[in-house]
Amino acid sequence: MPFFVFGGACREDPKNQPTSTCALQLQQLFRIHLQPPFYSSRAGADTEMNTSTRIPLRLFTASSPLTTTASRPRFAAVARAISTTTLKPAEVAPVVGTGPPPEAPVPDVASEERAAVARARLERRQRQAEMLKHAKSIRTSAEAKSSKPGALKRRFWNDVSVQEVDGALQVHLDSRPLRHPNTKAIMRLPPSKQYLASALAIEWDMITSAQQATKQHMIPLTSLTCRALDIAEDDAAAGAIRETIATTMMRYLDTDSLLCWAPPAGPMDVPNDAGESLRDVQKRTTEEVVGFLMARVWPGIEIRPVLDENSIMPIAQAEGVREVVQGWIMGLDAWELAGLERAVLAGKSLITAVRLVVEWSEGPVGDHREAKSPRKFGIEEAATAASLEVSWQTGSWGEVEDTHDVEKEDLRRQLGSVVLLVSGTNRK
Repeated sequence: MPFFVFGGACREDPKNQPTSTCALQLQQLFRIHLQPPFYSSRAGADTEMNTSTRIPLRLFTASSPLTTTASRPRFAAVARAISTTTLKPAEVAPVVGTGPPPEAPVPDVASEERAAVARARLERRQRQAEMLKHAKSIRTSAEAKSSKPGALKRRFWNDVSVQEVDGALQVHLDSRPLRHPNTKAIMRLPPSKQYLASALAIEWDMITSAQQATKQHMIPLTSLTCRALDIAEDDAAAGAIRETIATTMMRYLDTDSLLCWAPPAGPMDVPNDAGESLRDVQKRTTEEVVGFLMARVWPGIEIRPVLDENSIMPIAQAEGVREVVQGWIMGLDAWELAGLERAVLAGKSLITAVRLVVEWSEGPVGDHREAKSPRKFGIEEAATAASLEVSWQTGSWGEVEDTHDVEKEDLRRQLGSVVLLVSGTNRK
């Protein structure tokens, strides 16, 4: 006779059928199949339950379809799962390649080159650091030496004067004449250079220590005067300084700042107060300066602008113009040539420099100017002509502090030194 397990309790069915409602529902829901050896009978003995290899485990709650009635109390059917099989973990086989071994790595040439460049850069920086360290130690030792009482701190002269000795002007520091810093020769100026000698005396009187006298930027007028003396000495020895200066000056003719004009004004360009564009101002200024030179200094030649309206490549001057201008430069005396060189380098304009030298020279070059002209081409006019574009831009957008204002004054200072160098009391 079969047994039904309900929470550990068993009921017999005389008809060998699970007539109980609970048993029917249990069989339907959990599909309990009574298969051998779920139950068996032994001869001569009552039927007893054998051990099952696997029994499902379920727990019924109050919501189970096994309803509770007054005659049949609610119960929970519990089946316990029993397993006698030993569990074995899965064996994961490693993935092993079956092909040949990989080739040996090939060195990267590009990476080696980059490494070599990096090493060279590191070595260069190390050398620079050593040089800076060495220079710092030298500067420290030099400062320690100069910090001694009286070491180049005070100048060795009290008074500066201009004296005429043997038909030449000399600047004296007390009783010592001023000498050339390289040749150590006494600086002798022509008697007509009274203004230049007085300016040199003022320059040396403003020096407060002997150490300042060794710095070229502290004595710019002395350096310019020495340049003129060097040219005169080189001319006496048939040297090549004059030819070198003339060749250098002719390079500025092809890109002269006075001959490079801006393109015509566009619809977005703002004119000045007079209604002129930048090109109009450049054209008007150039016509005044170039017209004077073509009429009185280089008659018979035509100097034209070096840029077209929409071109960036300079145009060469007409044939014969360069030869005439270079021949005129070669004919200047030492003082005029040194002044022309300084003016060209300062204003980047050969035309403006020639106009300034002609206006203020006491030599034969000065004979080309108009003696009774009410208008002079001075320092301000030359500086304005050499910096038309800069003045236009700063007038529109403003100046950069410590840049445009410093350059403006430095240009006028250099042009003023040219006027002092070439002029004299013999100027007509």
